[in-house]
Amino acid sequence: ADLFERTAEELARHGLSCECLGGGRVSHRPEERRIHVYGYSVGFGRADHAVTTEKLKAEYPDYEITWADEGY
Repeated sequence: ADLFERTAEELARHGLSCECLGGGRVSHRPEERRIHVYGYSVGFGRADHAVTTEKLKAEYPDYEITWADEGY
């Protein structure tokens, strides 16, 4: 929530707005070239991890990127 609030405030200074579509966690293991997206946010609910994973795959094509709805 703190990160979202800071980001929303910064965007507002530039005349932009944003909406939080949910949350979760990211496990990044650079030595293994693996990223795992999982869990949810108590305050914002669960994000669509499939969307997050596709965006990460575009940015990190040489990583194994997975997701699951389980976990906190």
